[in-house]
Amino acid sequence: MQLPQIGLQHPRINQVRAVLHHRAAQHRDLLVAEGRWAHEVLLDLAVPIELLLWCPPAAAAPDPAHRLTGRLAAQATAAYQISPRVLARLTERDQPDGLVSLVRLPRWEPDAVPLPPAALVLVADGIEIPGNLGTLLRTLDGCGGDCLLLTNRRTRLTHPKVFRSSRGMNLRLPVVEFEEPVAAVEWLRRHRFTVFLATTEAAAVPYRQVDFPPRTALVVGNERSGISRPWQEYGFGEVTVPMLGATDSLNVGVSASILLYEARCQLSRR
Repeated sequence: MQLPQIGLQHPRINQVRAVLHHRAAQHRDLLVAEGRWAHEVLLDLAVPIELLLWCPPAAAAPDPAHRLTGRLAAQATAAYQISPRVLARLTERDQPDGLVSLVRLPRWEPDAVPLPPAALVLVADGIEIPGNLGTLLRTLDGCGGDCLLLTNRRTRLTHPKVFRSSRGMNLRLPVVEFEEPVAAVEWLRRHRFTVFLATTEAAAVPYRQVDFPPRTALVVGNERSGISRPWQEYGFGEVTVPMLGATDSLNVGVSASILLYEARCQLSRR
């Protein structure tokens, strides 16, 4: 497949580099997808592709890659061919399979999120590490969660590590951001959620002893300081994963996984 070829100084290449380095406000909703697996996710989710860049010499398996690129080009607003030299300036991976794309994150309005009667929501408060945020998204999708709420955001959803660690689920799962926890609490109350704070406090109830009702929301906090103080001022129930060894806590992604799957198991039995 022949596509128009562009070089390092082309405006679309500069656009990709601006997105990668988070340099321009107008690109804040765009993310960069690299490699074959990422582009198969884009096809599976039927995500509109704003820009497709294709480097044939870098494809590990030329024939399948050409077929994949043809399908991607049909889904893309613009598609170009680039050289290996240009590709090397646009990717973090050693072997990106010759494929790089720009994709826009979907925007979710708070009251447009579809919520079933037994909805399960995760609140990520003050998460800093992109890989942790991606893991939370991947786990929430894996257990059939319905929405991720972000408060006190400290990393961006478009970060390449969020896309990779979520396996692209930041493009699928509804995500709603609130600047202040109070707005998130109002949303949860309006939609009749019961809220639980995941903590390591001694007074918190071990997760196996908690009765998770329909419309459960679990709140997990910052990797170092935990859930921010405003969340703790509402008198929400506290839940914990008991520590049986010497360590005092688990990684936030691991803790969230345990709690989410327990809640989903209970909700599925109702």
